[in-house]
Amino acid sequence: MINHLFSELSAIPQVEAIALGGSRAGVHFDEKSDYDIYLYCTGPISEDVRREILGRYCSYVEYSNHFWELEDNGTLNNGIDFDLLFRNLDDFTADVARVVEKCQPSNAYTTCMWHNLVTCKIIYDRDGRLTAAKERFSVPYPEQLKKNIIAQGSRLLRGSMPAYEDQILKAANRGDLVSINHRTAAFLETYFDVLFALNGKTHPGEKRLIQLCKESCPLLPAHFEENLSALFSHMFSDPQALKADLNRILQELEKII
Repeated sequence: MINHLFSELSAIPQVEAIALGGSRAGVHFDEKSDYDIYLYCTGPISEDVRREILGRYCSYVEYSNHFWELEDNGTLNNGIDFDLLFRNLDDFTADVARVVEKCQPSNAYTTCMWHNLVTCKIIYDRDGRLTAAKERFSVPYPEQLKKNIIAQGSRLLRGSMPAYEDQILKAANRGDLVSINHRTAAFLETYFDVLFALNGKTHPGEKRLIQLCKESCPLLPAHFEENLSALFSHMFSDPQALKADLNRILQELEKII
């Protein structure tokens, strides 16, 4: 069924390439794994056209969600969920080039789109442009990018006035549980961004990060998982223990940096 859907999508004039991302692009998936489908388009595809095609293959669809990228989200007739994302290839490759070739860091998830490109499974590539982009960015991790991510991330974790460590502790001392949650999430986003950079690994996204780090990152802080577990145990209940947890996590990170 999914191959028939791909065939119909590839016949849309604006579609120049189709790729699969996430677990379906590799070998570690099962029959219930979602489909992350990327449509690289030269122009907008009307919702009427998408309804006509997806209506034949889906039991439920939400059209034109734009919480992150423009996408249609739904469930195929076989019960498997999917995300169908619409991208402009030139814009997408420009964003990847900003990271890989210009070595510009973000506050978190710096290399996620690079990872998405080089690990995707290309289903259709009318003019070969997606294949060319994948080949262009299938390069060793730039040393300058690594240095820039580590430098910016380290100061954002602690050592600058807006640093997350101080923000978390201020929220804990106020008993502001929502703020603790938000700032700790941001702290961890930057922490893992730095860890993947230290190991010269592209960032795989937001899921299973502890497991993926243990599997693919030879350089990890001492007591890596233990210290994170302590943080989660104390973050809402014990400000003094939380302060000690953050300090241990950052001290061990600074040692390997």
